[in-house]
Amino acid sequence: MNIGKQFKEGLLTQNPVLVQVLGMCSTLAITTSFFNGLGMGVAVTIILTLSNVIISAIRKIVPDKIRIAMFIVVIAGFVTMVDLLLQAFVPALSESLGVFIPLIVVNCIILGRAEAFSYKNGIVASFFDGIFQGIGYTLVLLAMCIIREFLGKGSFGGGLLNGGAGIQIFPADYGVGMLTLPVGGFLTLACLIALMQWALSKNKK
Repeated sequence: MNIGKQFKEGLLTQNPVLVQVLGMCSTLAITTSFFNGLGMGVAVTIILTLSNVIISAIRKIVPDKIRIAMFIVVIAGFVTMVDLLLQAFVPALSESLGVFIPLIVVNCIILGRAEAFSYKNGIVASFFDGIFQGIGYTLVLLAMCIIREFLGKGSFGGGLLNGGAGIQIFPADYGVGMLTLPVGGFLTLACLIALMQWALSKNKK
């Protein structure tokens, strides 16, 4: 187990969004405010880490033929718990994220790491894999939220600061309103992926 290597992979060389291109649905849909991005990132990190640990712990007693079904059952259990906790303690976030919390059950990032890593590695390594992959995912969400919210509406911290309205840095009329629309999510993500690929290729050279 190499924690440094896992950390680098989660944030850079195997970033779940910018390199593996997983979890696109939630990434594009909820990155309109800082509050949404932070909430989804933390939720996915918690579920990913706990799922990795449990799947790694029981991997030797689960037949290979039913491993995918086992992955979904484990993930669905943690998603249900996180969803109920959000409804109870952070109802505004639960309402804002809506159906995208239950859809974490089939999030490609979590299923992908279960299949590619935790089903083949020990509990400690799987724990750190979940943490670092979750951090990498969260950082991309926050970057997209900041870019789209700041350039699109001229504000920062929507849903979290200043009573939920965010801090208005410049008038919204001067913002690029297109960035707050779905097409803005695609454009922002495309630019971030291109930047990451350029940085990785330059590093290799």
